[in-house]
Amino acid sequence: MFPLRDTIPSRRRPVVTTGIVVVCGLVFLYELLLGEQLASFFGRWAFHPAHLFYPSYFDTSFLATLRAAVVSMFLHGGWLHIIGNMWFLWVFGDNVEDVLGHGAFFVFYLTCGLAATVAQAIVDPRSTVPMVGASGAIAGVLGAYLVWFPWSRVKTFVFLGFFFTVAELPAPLFLIMWFVIQFFSGTLSLAAAKGAGGVAFFAHIGGFVAGMAAAVWLRRRGLVRPRPRGVIFWE
Repeated sequence: MFPLRDTIPSRRRPVVTTGIVVVCGLVFLYELLLGEQLASFFGRWAFHPAHLFYPSYFDTSFLATLRAAVVSMFLHGGWLHIIGNMWFLWVFGDNVEDVLGHGAFFVFYLTCGLAATVAQAIVDPRSTVPMVGASGAIAGVLGAYLVWFPWSRVKTFVFLGFFFTVAELPAPLFLIMWFVIQFFSGTLSLAAAKGAGGVAFFAHIGGFVAGMAAAVWLRRRGLVRPRPRGVIFWE
């Protein structure tokens, strides 16, 4: 499944969402120019789970590890990686930014990304494989979208073996199916060799759960509340 668009227009321009897409795109173009130096670039700037739990062994400070965790959200490993991530952010990010406002949305985005990074590191704490990508932070946006916009629908490109179709699915169905896929894929990945590269499924899971939890907390605290026709806004 691949989302094409949702059915809820945002009331204000998604400045931060657009900015993240632009910055990630520019950083990726820079990565393409590095050629054989890309591995050393990732080695310096990307997040490594082992550095979080064994900082003294790797002679890494907490601030350097935190910096790498933030920078990693703007790095990507290939065309499909960045296109998929940025498109999901574009489809769902504008509405969540509309709820929170620009500044709060950026803080929310980074916080979910950090939660996602820690979740993956807990699962594989000895890994020295660089973690890159915005998918953990974007998963947090998806989690918040599920809580705040359960009535929304998502126009979706659906693959059915050798056939495909376009269907308008309820947002909860789309997002829950996405989460279930991440959960089972992550469970299966536990059987893979530790330290091997691949998709950080538990970053997706951790980011999604963090986004949902934050969205529920904000709503219960009265910081966001429903408006007519189910639109929610930041108080």
